[in-house]
Amino acid sequence: MVFRSPYSDVGIPEVPFPQFLLDRAGELSDTPALIDAPTRRTLTYAQLADGVDRVAANLSARGMRKGDVFAIMTPNLPEFAVTFLGVLSAGGVVTTLNPLYTVDEIAHQLEDARALYLLTIPQVLDKARQADTKRSLREVFVVGEEGARGATPFNVLLAAGPPLSGVAINTSDIAMLPYSSGTTGLPKGVILTHRNLIAGVLAAAVPIQASLNLKNKTGLGLLPFFHIAGSCILCVFLYSGGTLVLLPRFDLESFLATIQDYRIQWAPLVPPIVVALSKHPAVDAYDLSSLELISSGAAPLGADVQHACAERLKVSVLQGYGMTEAAGLTHVSVEGKNKSGSVGQCAPNVECKVVDIATTADLGPNQCGELYIRGPQMMKGYLNNAEATNQCIDREGWYRTGDIGYADEDGCFYIVDRVKDLIKYKGFQIAPAELEGLLLTHSAISDAAVIASPDEEAGEVPKALVVLKGPATAEEIMSFVTAHVAPYKKIRRLEFVEQIPKTPAGKILRRVLCERERSLGSEARL
Repeated sequence: MVFRSPYSDVGIPEVPFPQFLLDRAGELSDTPALIDAPTRRTLTYAQLADGVDRVAANLSARGMRKGDVFAIMTPNLPEFAVTFLGVLSAGGVVTTLNPLYTVDEIAHQLEDARALYLLTIPQVLDKARQADTKRSLREVFVVGEEGARGATPFNVLLAAGPPLSGVAINTSDIAMLPYSSGTTGLPKGVILTHRNLIAGVLAAAVPIQASLNLKNKTGLGLLPFFHIAGSCILCVFLYSGGTLVLLPRFDLESFLATIQDYRIQWAPLVPPIVVALSKHPAVDAYDLSSLELISSGAAPLGADVQHACAERLKVSVLQGYGMTEAAGLTHVSVEGKNKSGSVGQCAPNVECKVVDIATTADLGPNQCGELYIRGPQMMKGYLNNAEATNQCIDREGWYRTGDIGYADEDGCFYIVDRVKDLIKYKGFQIAPAELEGLLLTHSAISDAAVIASPDEEAGEVPKALVVLKGPATAEEIMSFVTAHVAPYKKIRRLEFVEQIPKTPAGKILRRVLCERERSLGSEARL
């Protein structure tokens, strides 16, 4: 059975991505497009479009050619958007990196993507220099007027000069090489074309507009742009004609103050922040009444937390689901069709089916299996990795997500967990996310992760790693879980920790926790 979107298919314009995104820049000329929250520095749509044209022309004049890869390693700054769209306008390809990456992680991506140019910030320039061991980078640009240690100041790319000419861009050309999260191995480059990016923006914008017309609305650009979730939000806002207020990093007090001071109406977040909004006492000190919509993605959000946040703030809390390989969202909840715990229905142009994990047979409503997705936003494949591409995309174009879930009779999807994250206890399969959602309802717990802990008798048992915000014993918490789940699902080991390691997008780094757990001796696990 194939599940389809309740929305009609949307045509994909045959134009380069920057042209598609900034098509209304003239109409919105004086409207603020991007505001840097800490400095209040503002770019209007006219200034953004002009900056994109200048960056494209200057990069071409400095030797960039069609297909050259430009790496961007910055926090959420206006320069990210200008550079991203400028590179694409010049026929280049953008790969994005987390500024918090280690030297080895930066080196791997720069080399794998064959990057020739880099934009970064002074604080991480030394790491970038150390990572460029093969001296492949032709030029390094740094945000700021002065530049730093031999790098070129970004402002040279905004200098006035002759316009760009002679670059023919097809929608099938590669536009972006984001890298997968790396929670199950070395990060892989995801090949996204101009057409993929356009389809990804339309898939998100059409249903979101059904809940909140973004034109002239103010949103929060907190999710990192180097991650597909953040870059998708950036592009959806620019396409829709809204104003995006940028936060370069998360700090709860600054986050709350930004919502209050800028009267934010849409806040795209990740589950840990939604948990904070539903529980943290600091929330009461700020006026968040401007919020009309909170959306959550990147990881499962428990129905109880979703409901608690909505009740506390008196605002709609919707979930969405997507992935780097799909250039953003594939499923999204909308106002009026919002079911607690659901990530919503298929986005426009998206097809989805649920298959049996063992047999790959198609499943129907309320039957749990692995999600397969197909649509025009799906990647061409993994860079330099045909084997990984063939393992996850079949001959009919279905992409195996590795996520376990089901759809109800209305086509609303629920994500249960990852295939590789399932805990196998005496032949039973246990989804960690289900137990994590339950743990987060406990009044003494601020965060939690559940992993498989090796066990000679059972094979694996569920182990909880818990961050406390109030007094509680391990026995009390384990008894709490036991009272709410089937006997085979109960927590059998528990460890109190200071924090749960996560990706910038809010996903639990289970690989890190599982490797640590496997390295422990049996006595240490008792």
